[in-house]
Amino acid sequence: MTTDSRSVLADFPQFFSIRPALSEADRGETYRIRYRVYCQEFGYEPADRFPSRMETDEFDEVSAHCLITHIASGQAAGCVRICPASLAGAPHPLPFDKCCARSLDPEAMARVDAPRDHLCEASRFAVDGAFRRRSGEALTRFGEINSLGLSDPERRTFPLLSVTLMLAGLAMAERLGRPQIFAVMEPFLPRLLKRSGLVFRRMGRDVDHHGIRAVYLTDHQEFQRGLTGEFETLYQWILAELRGI
Repeated sequence: MTTDSRSVLADFPQFFSIRPALSEADRGETYRIRYRVYCQEFGYEPADRFPSRMETDEFDEVSAHCLITHIASGQAAGCVRICPASLAGAPHPLPFDKCCARSLDPEAMARVDAPRDHLCEASRFAVDGAFRRRSGEALTRFGEINSLGLSDPERRTFPLLSVTLMLAGLAMAERLGRPQIFAVMEPFLPRLLKRSGLVFRRMGRDVDHHGIRAVYLTDHQEFQRGLTGEFETLYQWILAELRGI
């Protein structure tokens, strides 16, 4: 890792806050981010199903949610949730059961040596488009971000939002005592995350679900062995900020 990369990682908590979305207002912010990303920007879900402009589904009520906010603007920047595989000791479906159940490798799943109350899925990752566009690009409702006179060090932290959301999902799972974490991802993402020390194992074949996706799995021991240096420091900061879960 270069000195510049280490600086960007160290700078992230200066420009963004992260917290569990416990209040109705914070949950609403996560749903609005999802609406903008999943419905308006990428068209994964039909916008007319959500006249409130908040994208929700049947897993939200049982999930733990996380919200990242841009400190200078006060704008919600990203969200993620953790869905449990059991409730009150009874099995509960996970989001990937709806789209990817038939793609799972039975042998790989048989090697998941954990009870259902140790399992969860990190899902509904979303980074608001304002924080994925490069400086100078034409913006729509997000023009106010570029009008804030942001510094170069601040802008350089924006690409870290995706990794931070993944770390936040893992931190929530740790807080909830669910050490085995599934995620449905595009194939390039596990390769990208591996550079940060986050190792995910493929659990089945590719499926076409809003593009090519597959189910992956990690666990606390596995990913914590891989995290080093500034990424470990970032994870510990996230874990502390999510202590209210």
